[in-house]
Amino acid sequence: MKRNNLAAFWLIFSLLLCLQMVHAQTVFIRSAKITFEKKVNIKEQLANNQWLTDEAREKMGKYRTTNWEYSFNDSTSVYRAKPKESLGDNAFFFSSDNTDELFTDLAKSKRVKKKSIMGDDFILKDTIPGLKWKIMHDLRNIAGYECRKAIAKINDTVTVVAFYTDEILLKGGPEGFTGLPGMILGLAIPRYNTTWFATRIEAKNVPILNISPPTKGKKTDSEKDLKKLIDLYTRYDDKKNPRKIEDIKKELYSLFL
Repeated sequence: MKRNNLAAFWLIFSLLLCLQMVHAQTVFIRSAKITFEKKVNIKEQLANNQWLTDEAREKMGKYRTTNWEYSFNDSTSVYRAKPKESLGDNAFFFSSDNTDELFTDLAKSKRVKKKSIMGDDFILKDTIPGLKWKIMHDLRNIAGYECRKAIAKINDTVTVVAFYTDEILLKGGPEGFTGLPGMILGLAIPRYNTTWFATRIEAKNVPILNISPPTKGKKTDSEKDLKKLIDLYTRYDDKKNPRKIEDIKKELYSLFL
């Protein structure tokens, strides 16, 4: 009887050890590539656009869908549009070329953004903005990972809903959103009629990626360079009612690509 009990004990112990090892291998993902599908409800977003003709509205599909790639290692990440991205039914209305890119260094709390403005690429350096997240009890499975819901606000009044997994420890996510206890795999901003959801995660046998910030673009390190960028960005603004410089900078350095 004692031998049977001892054998049962070692069997249970072995099973628990195996489960713990599998769990550890799952949690400590150090490097991966995540594909996000970004979906914009164009019908809702342009519902009050007075310049859009009825004929154009009829031709327009409901969604604009694009695919983005988020690559990361222990502390850095880069987020960019995938080549030959899909635009759904709205290829007639939008260009598929997007050179925007966001590099994030979580260890240094800094990021570098490459933004295309009037056909030219500009390099913008910034610190990672902080958000006050409220973690909820709701759970959702995204791309095979159990994710917990969290809510925050941007621009004081705009609600952001995120779903993150603690099986991927890097506190990152699409479009520059960070600060949760793991990777954000799902994101929704109802006011902007936009969602981002992971559709593929390449985590197995992925080498530790060497990620570096974008460098090809016009620098904006000096006040003179930044003024040139702002002048270009506001070229078609109403000169009689100029926007505040702080509002323009906030738009340039916004969380969205």
